[in-house]
Amino acid sequence: DGMGNLRVTKKGIRLEGISEFLLPLYVKEIHSRKDSPLVLQSDRNVTVNARNHMGQLTGQLTVGADAVEAQCKRFEVRASEGGKVLFSADEDEIVIGADRLKVTGTEGAVFGHSVETPHIRAEPSQDLKLESPTRSLVMEAPRGVQVNAAAGDLKATCRKELHLQSTEGEIFLNADTIRLGNLPVGSFSSSSSSSSSSSSSSPSSSAPRQTIYELCVCPNGKLYLSPAGAGSTCQSSSNICLWS
Repeated sequence: DGMGNLRVTKKGIRLEGISEFLLPLYVKEIHSRKDSPLVLQSDRNVTVNARNHMGQLTGQLTVGADAVEAQCKRFEVRASEGGKVLFSADEDEIVIGADRLKVTGTEGAVFGHSVETPHIRAEPSQDLKLESPTRSLVMEAPRGVQVNAAAGDLKATCRKELHLQSTEGEIFLNADTIRLGNLPVGSFSSSSSSSSSSSSSSPSSSAPRQTIYELCVCPNGKLYLSPAGAGSTCQSSSNICLWS
């Protein structure tokens, strides 16, 4: 039947308790008892090798003190129920098959190259931030890029110029109120109006406060405000157009 903790049965060899092997052990299958886990222990590392019929190494799993390393053509992690591939990696690509990928690190996720995805969203009640600290951030799509804030504000700020460009279409602003803040106010001068106003006004009278302005466009496309009058007060020779 065997000797010591070693028993020879109809299904193979059975070892009871802790066993030590000083030389390589070649077996087809290793099972533990149904009520006990299988423990492989070593003072240095535990290495599991897979070889083909010619003895060539085709896969290797090494559990060491500093790292767990796997060397194979393709590495897969599957779900216990259904066998769905949760993670796979080979020389060409890494595929994450889970329904959700969650990054909990305080620094977020860092990508050294481009990222292709159909949807990016933040957790409920959390802000979504896409940032490139030292370089530019580019979002491209052949059929359009849509940015939507269903229940909040949408802000775009920059240190220098903000360009809105449409090569073949138009730029459409649709809102109940459109405000252009901090527009410069240009000067309007007319010899006839100045002479009539000087003759009709007395030195003690003060001009009413200007509250209505006309929106003007310079030949180069720059916008500025001009005090509204009976007619148009926009002038291409305005100081705003000349200095821009």
